[in-house]
Amino acid sequence: MADTNYDLIVLGSGPGGYVAAIRAAQLGLKTAIVERENLGGICLNWGCIPTKALLRSAEIYHYMQHAGDYGLIAQQIGADIDAVVKRSRGVAKQLSQGVAFLMKKHKITVHMGEGKLTAAPDGGLGKLEVKGEKGTETLTAKNIIVATGARARDLPFAPADGKRIWTYRHALVPPEMPKKLLVIGSGAIGIEFASFYKDMGAEVTVVEMLDRLVPVEDADVSAFLEKALRKQGMMIYTGAGVEELKATATGVSAKIKGKDGKVESAEFSHAIVAIGIVPNTENIGLEALGVKTTKGHIDTDAMCRTNVPGLWAIGDVTAPPWLAHKAMHESIISVEAIAGGHPHAMDPRNIPGCTYCRPQIASVGLTEAKAKELGYEVKAGTFPFIGNGKAIALGESEGFTKTVFDAKTGELLGAHMIGAEVTELIQGYTIGKTAELVEDDFIGTVFPHPTLSETMHEGVLAAFGRPLHI
Repeated sequence: MADTNYDLIVLGSGPGGYVAAIRAAQLGLKTAIVERENLGGICLNWGCIPTKALLRSAEIYHYMQHAGDYGLIAQQIGADIDAVVKRSRGVAKQLSQGVAFLMKKHKITVHMGEGKLTAAPDGGLGKLEVKGEKGTETLTAKNIIVATGARARDLPFAPADGKRIWTYRHALVPPEMPKKLLVIGSGAIGIEFASFYKDMGAEVTVVEMLDRLVPVEDADVSAFLEKALRKQGMMIYTGAGVEELKATATGVSAKIKGKDGKVESAEFSHAIVAIGIVPNTENIGLEALGVKTTKGHIDTDAMCRTNVPGLWAIGDVTAPPWLAHKAMHESIISVEAIAGGHPHAMDPRNIPGCTYCRPQIASVGLTEAKAKELGYEVKAGTFPFIGNGKAIALGESEGFTKTVFDAKTGELLGAHMIGAEVTELIQGYTIGKTAELVEDDFIGTVFPHPTLSETMHEGVLAAFGRPLHI
């Protein structure tokens, strides 16, 4: 086929890739996007969006089971896992179709197939070969953005089989409802699936190698979450590891080594492995170009440039944190730099993190321990949801808001929340951090009443010794 020349080609159509293509088109660049599977990538099809659809079903099921707490009567309550999954897949399909519409709207050419970079005769960026159902196309562009994302990491001694041992993709479309589930890893993915399946009726055991759950979060959040999950009936092992995992005809057998060194044998119906990700960097031509990587992830500068002129990289294929909204923001930075603009580099400390378990977790910036480690003189304050009128009215008084400030300058260093809808609330603190607000800015802001957001105000007041409702 004849060569097709573009100003920009984006390899991968996940949140980073499709947003990069849209922004490029807005800036007048002739743009193409290359995707091997589904528009929207992992996030829309197998990650962020369908998992939230599942969690919403589990949340409603939980409320139905506790209707009496609200003075309501609900009888013959049940759950149909096949129908729950069907709804989740429908949500994913709708959004993937939405991305296809946006590609047409912005006149972005979509090439479906496997993309591979080639080197130019001088060793620099060459062409992009796309192998699809109708053959191989050769595309050219002055700039190419790699947004190929990542996939789940397998246990080396027990690769996922989709029947008894699952990754997140299998857990999204389970062949049956697990009765007794083992979740290996307590990052966001592991804890969200643990929460979903527990609320749907499974017995759940979580094993975390490090000494606390959700180890990237503030230690107080980790401690509160463990207490909450134990109260829900989950079995929790921290500082522990799975020494052996074997699928059988009827389930999964595991050997779990606890923090005391003792090894326990246990039987489960299914296991979910959530121990991290592997970047999708194989077979896309990086080696031919001499692209620098670290543990497989592509090295980039603050503007998302690689060491190869004209080649850029964004999202999970680069350094952490591996979050969809980080990829989206990187897409804007890289495209605006390509178009000759002068975008601000992203500060990783201003990237919020969210975990949609029950109770939800959200945070931005430094933990209290990290701030002290970096030499800050810290003022930290915590306000419990039990002191918030809206939380009590909702029947959601479990949780707290914690803030960490620089005692010398009043700068907000970090905010950490656990409780109802905190994933929606955290953006207020994220704006404050990005704008470099100080404590007086937060204290002087009027928060509406009654709202959960008032815990944010009180969390700041608590850091400076003046909370009102505790």
